Amino acid sequence: MNFEVDLSGRTALVTGGGHGVGQATSAMLASVGAKVLVNDYYPDRADQVAECIRHDGDQAEPLPFDVTDFDAVHRAVEGRAVDILINNAGNAGTSDYTLNMFHESPRHEWDRFVGVNFFGPMNCVHACAPHMVEQSWGRIITVVSDAGRWGEPRLAVYGASKAGAAGFTRGIARELGRYTITANNVTLGSINTFGQGDDIPDTPEAQRAKKERYRPYIIRRIGQPDDPAAMITFLSSPLAAWITGQTFPVNGGYTVNQ
Repeated sequence: MNFEVDLSGRTALVTGGGHGVGQATSAMLASVGAKVLVNDYYPDRADQVAECIRHDGDQAEPLPFDVTDFDAVHRAVEGRAVDILINNAGNAGTSDYTLNMFHESPRHEWDRFVGVNFFGPMNCVHACAPHMVEQSWGRIITVVSDAGRWGEPRLAVYGASKAGAAGFTRGIARELGRYTITANNVTLGSINTFGQGDDIPDTPEAQRAKKERYRPYIIRRIGQPDDPAAMITFLSSPLAAWITGQTFPVNGGYTVNQ
C-alpha cells in the first residue's frame, strides 16, 4: 500500500492564500502535485505566493477576489475546474479592532466577521461545488477556530461566525457525499500567522511570560502555519476518501476531544 500523497492533475483553490496558514497550505498542496489557485483580497500577496511556488518548480496562479462578494467569487471561478476548495480566508479583526464585550460592541463590527468567516465559505462552495458534482469527486476543507468550539470572552461574534462555518461544512458533507465529495473542518489554536520570530529572551520575566502564554497548550509552543497545512493536505488527498463531516483540531492540545 502506498501512503504517498499525490494530487497530480488536481486543481486547488486556497482562499486567503497570500499569507500564514493559506500560504503554507498553497505551497504544500503544490509540492504534492496540485495546481494551486492562490486567492487573497490583496492582489500583491497572491502574486508573491504564486511566484514563490512557481520558482520552486510547482504550479500556481494568483486569483485575487473578495470572498464576501458572491458575484466576484462566481466570476473568478467560472471556467476553472476546482477539485479542492480550501476555505481558509478569515477575519479575526483589523489592527484598529478593539476586543469589546459583546454588549459593548458596535453593530458594524459584526459584519466583518460574519461576511468573511461565514458567508465566504458559502460563496466559494456555491461556486465550486457544481464542477465537483459533475465529476463525482471533490474535497472541501474549511479552516475554523477553537473560539467557535470552546468559546472565548470578547470573541463571541468571531467564534459564532466560525462555528456557523463549521456547521455549514458538516451540512454540505451530508448533501454532497453521494457524489464522492468530502467536506471537513480543521480547527486551529493560536498560529504564528505572520511568521514573527518565536525567540524568547533568556530573562526571568520573559520566561515567566512564555510559561503563562503556553499554559493552555499540552505541547508548549505556538502553532506554525505548516502544522495545519499538513492536516489540510492529508484531507485533500485520496488517503482521506472515507473521512467526511468531521472537525479536526490542530491546536497543540488546547482542547481535547473525547
